[in-house]
Amino acid sequence: MAAFRIEGYVIVSADGMLANADREMPDTLKFEGDKQFFTAALDRADLIVHGRHSHEGQPNSPKRRRIVLTHGTAALARDPANPNATLWNPQAASFEQACAFAGVPSGTVAIIGGPDVFDMFMDRYDAFFLSQAPHVRLPDGEACFPGVPARSPQQILAAHGLMADKREVLDRAADVTVTPWRRPTR
Repeated sequence: MAAFRIEGYVIVSADGMLANADREMPDTLKFEGDKQFFTAALDRADLIVHGRHSHEGQPNSPKRRRIVLTHGTAALARDPANPNATLWNPQAASFEQACAFAGVPSGTVAIIGGPDVFDMFMDRYDAFFLSQAPHVRLPDGEACFPGVPARSPQQILAAHGLMADKREVLDRAADVTVTPWRRPTR
């Protein structure tokens, strides 16, 4: 079996939302410190995984090898719009098959959303980096994980065996932090 290190990345509002009601990340949830943290992590990753509506939209984005989840392909296909992207229908092919098709047999995989994509990997994360903007609220927004807001993102991560590590401040003025949630080694 291939050796993957799977890491998740998201920034959420105080109410656990990653997007507004229009499924777009509003400017109120964008902070330079978090952007720098996120960019550095993606630059280190061997593979980026996300759904059709998620994308980091950065200058290096087209250079990064990625898998895009979609039900619009039979199983696996090249993305005609991006030579570094593989289209993956998870109902028809395994994650390992998608990685092999993408030409990434091992390495660090960065999962960047959306909610259903995060949920697919919940029991496989080695680490999940939860950034929080405690002064931002997105009523009727899109929750970061299925089950939010009935449960907090932290409760969901803990329920899947991840443990919070030391929080780091990313933007002191806005109180934006990132907490790595790690799976204990066995």
